[in-house]
Amino acid sequence: MKPLAPLLLSGPLVLAALAAPARAAVSPSVAAGGSAPGAAARPPKVPVGTTAGWVAFDRRAGKFVAARNAHRKYRSASVVKILIAIDYLERRKSVPAADAKLLKVMLRSSDDDAATTFWNRGGKGQIIVRTARKLGLSDTAPPPAGKPGFWGYTSLSAYDIVRTYRYLLDRAEHKVRDTILGHLRRSTPCGTDGFDQTFGIPDALPRPWAVKQGWSGFGTRPPVRCDVRATSAPVSWVAQHAIGSGVPDYGRPVLHTTGLVGRDERYVMALLTAHPVGATWSSSVKRVTTLARDLYRGVS
Repeated sequence: MKPLAPLLLSGPLVLAALAAPARAAVSPSVAAGGSAPGAAARPPKVPVGTTAGWVAFDRRAGKFVAARNAHRKYRSASVVKILIAIDYLERRKSVPAADAKLLKVMLRSSDDDAATTFWNRGGKGQIIVRTARKLGLSDTAPPPAGKPGFWGYTSLSAYDIVRTYRYLLDRAEHKVRDTILGHLRRSTPCGTDGFDQTFGIPDALPRPWAVKQGWSGFGTRPPVRCDVRATSAPVSWVAQHAIGSGVPDYGRPVLHTTGLVGRDERYVMALLTAHPVGATWSSSVKRVTTLARDLYRGVS
């Protein structure tokens, strides 16, 4: 699938652009250029040096209510684990107990070893090719050819992530939807690599929520380790900088928060961010959490 050019718009213009037939079918109000009250009235203020892209979809109203840099590509970090899980589950009639445990720790605690196991079994980048084609993800692409084992270097956009959640909610088989979203509703405070994954949506918004977080470029050891019994050792290559070209935001740390939020999981939100070279974990987490809080306040 040939990706379309990224849209670097915000507010009502991008809400209308998202309605284009080449992207997705959305509500008539968005197609006409409309948006929900307040959708662009108080857009979050992005700090200098930080690059942010977000999309929010109101399931009750059936339309997009906020967007900025909706089709800008970011390296996925651990958000790609949702696509890995979809591909695995949809290609099997049953799940062995051992694999069920791997899915659980991969989705709830963002375990890297579990993701690598499924990545290698599924044909690495072919997982992304298959899921992008099936879900209609026009901004999603596998890692560069020179880095086939680096699943965290998959490219994706905020729009494609929201589209993925909507696929799970509206089109996926019950077993796929219930397995993946069931684990994301039980996201643990700590990743198995020791990083605290309560930034963004979990810290800024009240429950209920179902989330998948992503982080890359902050080193292999957290500044303050979570109180967690690690089920696997940190995988050093996941957080290393890419060597060569083809990886979005090469050399910059990225931090993503995505999921379903609000009563009855009304909103689908994806907030992707890239931070200045050398940015600390604590400062980046604060920026993302503030952006998530402001985004939700603007649409709810």
